Amino acid sequence: MTLEQLRIFLAVAELLHFTRAAEALYITQPAVSAAIQCLETEYGLKLFHRIGRHIEITDAGKLLQGEAQKIIDQVRLTERGLKELNNLQRGELKLGASLTVGNYFLPKKISQFKRLYPGIFVNCTLGNAEEICEGTAVGMYDLGFVTGDIKPTLQQSLEQEEIGSDRLQIVVGKSHPWFEHLEIYLDDLLNTSWVMRESGSGAQQMFEQALQNWGIEPSQLDVVLNLNSSEMVRAVVESGVGAAAIPESIVKKELQLETLHAIKIIDSLRGSRKRLEIVQPIWKLKHRQRFQTQVVIAFENLLREDDAQVA
Repeated sequence: MTLEQLRIFLAVAELLHFTRAAEALYITQPAVSAAIQCLETEYGLKLFHRIGRHIEITDAGKLLQGEAQKIIDQVRLTERGLKELNNLQRGELKLGASLTVGNYFLPKKISQFKRLYPGIFVNCTLGNAEEICEGTAVGMYDLGFVTGDIKPTLQQSLEQEEIGSDRLQIVVGKSHPWFEHLEIYLDDLLNTSWVMRESGSGAQQMFEQALQNWGIEPSQLDVVLNLNSSEMVRAVVESGVGAAAIPESIVKKELQLETLHAIKIIDSLRGSRKRLEIVQPIWKLKHRQRFQTQVVIAFENLLREDDAQVA
C-alpha cells in the first residue's frame, strides 16, 4: 500500500467514478483502475461494487476510506511541518553555553531571536566550558558558546568562531588590603590568597594562561577555595575572602556599587610599567560535519548582524 494508491482510492471513493477521478488527479483512467485493482488483489477484498456503468463503495471500501483519509491528513500535516521548519515557523534550537556566557552574553541574543521567530523553541543548557565543548562535539547542542581554550582532541571536530570578548578583572572586597590600591605589581599576586573556579572553567583557563604568559606558575598562588561558578567566587570575595579573577560582565554592578574593587596589574618582573590585561574571546562552536538546519543558520546570522552593528 502506497500513498499514491491511497490518494487514487480516495478520489474514486469521493467521486464514485474512475474517469472523473483520473481527470481530477491528472492521470490516466487505466492508472486509476490499476491502482484500485492492486489494492483489491493485495488484500483479497472488493473496495467497489461495479454495477453497470456505475460503482458503489463496499463496507471494506468505507473502512479504508476513513483510515486512508487519516493517513493522508497526517502526511499533509507532516509536510506542512517540514515546510514551516524550513521557513522558521517552528523547530528547536539546542544551545550549550558556559556559565558566564550563558548568564550574561546569550540572554539578549536569545530574546532577539525569539522576537523574530516566536515559533522556535530554544533549549539552552549551561555547564563549564569543557562540558559544553564535549557536548557540542557529540551532537547534544547545535551550537556551543564558551570562553577559554578548546581541547586539541576536539578541535578536529569543532569549528570555532570568535563572536565577542570579555575581560577578566582582578577583584577584591572592602576588607582586603588591596581595596584602596589603584594598581599592584605583578609579583604582589603571590602575596595574597585566591578564590578560583574549577579547572574545567573557561575563565580559569584564561587566568592560568595569562599567569604563565607573565612568568608565574598557577601553582605558586595561594589558592584557598575552588568553586564551580563565578557568581559564587564573586560572593565569597565580596565577603572578604582573598582575590579572584572574574569576568567583567559578572562584576559590573558590584564595581559600580564599590562593594568590589578592580586592581590594575603592572609588569614589574620585566623592568617595565606596562599594564597587563586579560581579555578572553567568546567562541561559538559547531560540529564541522553535522547538518546545520535553517534554525541554526538563522541564529548564526543574528549573531553576525549584531557583530556588524557593533563594528
